[in-house]
Amino acid sequence: MSGHDVTLEWPDGRSETVEVGPQETVLEAALRERIRLPYDCRKGTCTACVGRVRSVGEDHDGSDESPDAANAVDYRRPPRALEESDRADGYALLCIAHPRADCRIEVGPMVRSQLGDSPWG
Repeated sequence: MSGHDVTLEWPDGRSETVEVGPQETVLEAALRERIRLPYDCRKGTCTACVGRVRSVGEDHDGSDESPDAANAVDYRRPPRALEESDRADGYALLCIAHPRADCRIEVGPMVRSQLGDSPWG
């Protein structure tokens, strides 16, 4: 499979790396590998599956955010549950997100609480 490596990171320090294939979303790849992530609609209209891109590309320098975080993923359809400002801050809906490069994504309930409620939920 040719794709991108996505490292999912939880607040407790646990991390899992999954290869996301060209036709897969981050959520689909995680579920394929039996990595449990929250999700609900699978259409980008809620924020149950939200993650936050923390770094992109090969030079994981440990910095808190990457300037490319907003462009780290592409989508199957427009992510209705995210505002442009959310996307600029690196938030991504993992149920419809395809990585454009290797990246690290913060996951877990704290990410969703930082984002707030979906305007569509």
